[in-house]
Amino acid sequence: MVKHVLVIVAPGQGSQTPGFLSPWLEEPGAADRLGWLSAVADIDLVAHGTTSDADTIQDTAVAQPLLVAAGLLALPLLGPHGAGAFSGHSVGEITAAAATGVITDEQAMVLVRERGRAMARAAAAVPTGMSALLGGDPDEVLRVLEKFDLTPANMNMTGQVVAAGTLENLERLKDEPPAKARVRPLKVAGAFHTHFMSPAVEVLEGYARAVSTHDPSTRLVSNADGAVVGEGTEVLGRIVRQISRPVRWDRCQETFRELGVTALLELPSAGTLTGIAKRALPGVELVSLKTPADLPAARELIEKHAEPGQEVTA
Repeated sequence: MVKHVLVIVAPGQGSQTPGFLSPWLEEPGAADRLGWLSAVADIDLVAHGTTSDADTIQDTAVAQPLLVAAGLLALPLLGPHGAGAFSGHSVGEITAAAATGVITDEQAMVLVRERGRAMARAAAAVPTGMSALLGGDPDEVLRVLEKFDLTPANMNMTGQVVAAGTLENLERLKDEPPAKARVRPLKVAGAFHTHFMSPAVEVLEGYARAVSTHDPSTRLVSNADGAVVGEGTEVLGRIVRQISRPVRWDRCQETFRELGVTALLELPSAGTLTGIAKRALPGVELVSLKTPADLPAARELIEKHAEPGQEVTA
């Protein structure tokens, strides 16, 4: 008998698009739930998820709580389900922590609110940004980044690295890219997952000390290094520390392979992580939960691949 393993993943900042929550609010109870999460986060997520423009939701202080709320909004609509593993890219780890019961939804929204605000303040201190490098020899890419004093802030897969640092150094990278690599500037407000975010780490450490945690209800794969983390306090500590450390989504996918993952379901705003998995995890069945129209396909995937006895808390 073939063993099926489902991993549910939550995307990070940059995946949001104007109006992406509009169709979700037509689902029973969704508007009330988002209103509650808005109250907890002290931000109008209903407006930001439906009518705010691209520039508004690009703001770190808006984007991060919006994305976590989107995942927490969609999860209950899937109905009863189980997952062999859960993971989140960057801020998506807060979604994953709430989904596996490490923290409550309310704790997640407070943490992501303060994370977004603190990272926005840190980003405003020095003109910094991020650029994607597509292609090129991996070793040469890293050598060029070191040459220009840039950090490989997101290592998503072979041939896809996100560099972060000062705007001046990113411009130098654009003018002198690694051989056979394309450089694409990203519309983000700072050098996330680098030492420039250290002030935000200090802020979140203070809040984290007051947060009670539980051990995850299923395997939780950390994008700090791809490790499966079984202690709630360690999950929270990693979420805080990684604000200024690189995202190793490449190692998460290595762990997915080791776990024998046969299916991957991406929460809203979906598409980015399934796009990476399409190339990095050949043979794995994928579903992007972009709108409620994707719920039947998601439920079918769950029915086929979920592990008996695993319940995701949402």
